Amino acid sequence: MKKLIVFAHQHEDSFNRAILDQVESTLREKGHEVIVRDLYKINFQPVLKPKDSASMKAGKIPEDIKTEQGFISESDVIIFIYPIWWSNMPAILKGYLDRVFSFGFAYTAGDKGAVPLLKGKKGLIINTYGASEEQYESIGMNAAFKTTMDVGVFGFTGIEPVDHLLFGSVTAVDDLSRERMLGKIKETVNKHF
Repeated sequence: MKKLIVFAHQHEDSFNRAILDQVESTLREKGHEVIVRDLYKINFQPVLKPKDSASMKAGKIPEDIKTEQGFISESDVIIFIYPIWWSNMPAILKGYLDRVFSFGFAYTAGDKGAVPLLKGKKGLIINTYGASEEQYESIGMNAAFKTTMDVGVFGFTGIEPVDHLLFGSVTAVDDLSRERMLGKIKETVNKHF
């Protein structure tokens, strides 16, 4: 099976790009087939438009959504790599979730509420932010990030979250600190996959 990485950062020289490179190379070293969907490079259109909803209700999935859903369907692991901006994910990734993790694909309705449709897949999330980890931990932001994605997205759709790594102060730390972060990422990927 394939490992899918959904990446959302607009700068080629960002630390998030270094994280992507580390995750991808670690997986490939272990012989995994890896698909990277760099949302900025593919110019993913994130706005869920009325015509999208109408098409999906009529059973006609827009081609760009069908393409992304195909990558998810073929993958046993889904990894999200993105920075935290204004206490949330970049808009392009939110739009990806809105459009791609749609009703009938990622979940459906049952007698007792939502029914997850992506069971059997594992998920990993890697986030960066500028504040210190201690600051975000003390005000509950780290827990909120984990609840929103691990429970609200992965859990809701049936994806088993294996880990959620949060790295703070990435804009202020030195290169050695970033190397340690990359080491932790490699260790985590090796541990779970």
